[in-house]
Amino acid sequence: MKNLFPSSAIILAACLGGGVSHAASAATKPNIVVIYGDDVGYGDLGCYGATAAKTPNVDRLAAEGVRFTSAYATAATCTPSRFSLLTGEYAFRQKGTGILPGDAKLIIQPGRETLPAMLRRAGYSTAVIGKWHLGLGLPDAEFDWNGDIKPGPLEVGFDYAFIIPATPDRVPCVYVQNHRVFNLDPADPIQVSYQKPFPGEVTGATNRDDLKMNWSHGHSDAVINGIPRIGYMIGGKSALWKDEEMEQVLSRQATEFIEKKKSRPFFLYFASHDIHVPRAPNHEFAGKTKMGPRGDELAEFDWSVGRIVDTLKRLKLFDNTLIILTSDNGPVLDDGYYDQANEQVGGHKPGGPYRAGKYSRYEGGTRMPFIVHWPGKIKPGVSDALISQVDLLASLAALTGESFNTNDAPDSQNLLPALLGKSSVGRASLVQDAYGLALRQGDWKFIPPGRNRDGLGPWTNVKVPEPGFLFDLSKDPGETKNLAAAYPEKLKELRDQLANITGRKPMEKSGNEAIP
Repeated sequence: MKNLFPSSAIILAACLGGGVSHAASAATKPNIVVIYGDDVGYGDLGCYGATAAKTPNVDRLAAEGVRFTSAYATAATCTPSRFSLLTGEYAFRQKGTGILPGDAKLIIQPGRETLPAMLRRAGYSTAVIGKWHLGLGLPDAEFDWNGDIKPGPLEVGFDYAFIIPATPDRVPCVYVQNHRVFNLDPADPIQVSYQKPFPGEVTGATNRDDLKMNWSHGHSDAVINGIPRIGYMIGGKSALWKDEEMEQVLSRQATEFIEKKKSRPFFLYFASHDIHVPRAPNHEFAGKTKMGPRGDELAEFDWSVGRIVDTLKRLKLFDNTLIILTSDNGPVLDDGYYDQANEQVGGHKPGGPYRAGKYSRYEGGTRMPFIVHWPGKIKPGVSDALISQVDLLASLAALTGESFNTNDAPDSQNLLPALLGKSSVGRASLVQDAYGLALRQGDWKFIPPGRNRDGLGPWTNVKVPEPGFLFDLSKDPGETKNLAAAYPEKLKELRDQLANITGRKPMEKSGNEAIP
């Protein structure tokens, strides 16, 4: 069933305080830029209380726009969050949407509804630049990194793609531009394996003393640029990235896309690699903070935000560009490398007042920084409206007056008035996914029995006992006092609601449970 949003123009006009018609020309539609941080926690940015790392460019966007305090990624890990943002569907509804290996096949089915496909129908040029981690190629089909790499981003709604195929700590350590490995020499083909090393290949396990970045867990395979990775690869030397230049390469691609598409509406999904491991900041940022590489890459992330903003201003596009800045999941310190993240964090609180971080069903795993900026259209302020990244598809469809397939995007809600700061009303509830599910409803939070993670790495595995955890976030944002015994009716209400949303009992697994 198609949701044709017959009142989209009315909603838009009301939100903007002007008479924008449903048939608005392409020239009047705003450009849309989504800046997606990687492992950037709620407390990592200055506008959310951080002082150890300076983020003036992000802070300026927050001061001039709406800073949200109850905005969420759908999951506490990257692949499911990215899947939900682009499809409007909770990732737990599809099997195989947990953290993908570097050689995974595409998990977004070509032809289904997506955010970029919807915006392309609305007249936008669309681009993804940065981390992808949603797989490439067809299921059960032989895959060759030296040939045409498809289906991929171009088959699910993007006109242009310049991507990190998986994550910076996984092979192959190359960029993919549209359907081909960027700068690959055909005489030096790439070979990739996630089963065993190639004969004679240097690995992090065999040559640990020679590494420029040592591993703590999970990263002892191929050594690229002196850094051990997950998985094995040989060949493709001319195409290998340099970690210290990655953010510069990606931001340059972003600004070049803006330059080329300045005469028509565009949608840019800029998926920064900062501050994901391995943390190897550019020499201009190394030592810029007192928190080591993690803090330095926070500064580098802020720089890339500034570069995009400066380009928009120089081209006189800034006033007609809607910028949304957020992150894919909560923070993590030690995530597989000895980079002094734990030792040098000091008094900095990456998750702000919230408990735990990446991989966790506690608030720190999915409550995100979330900033919406649009000069002259959004009044600066702070909003506590409850919103999820899964809502971007429906909300931006309303903004652009475009229809979308609600069967493909069943979880996306139109929260455009809240996003533009015109309403304090957001969602009634949302699901949080981290190797099991949780539910927030208003100020209440329910975590069903099962496993959970605490801490920022190294972690403590927590067993959530029957009948589960119940927290009142308005009085206990740190989730320290379980109210399950005191409020059994509220516990049952949330338990039943979660079962209704998921279509199964909350005790059942989400399909993405394997804690790495």
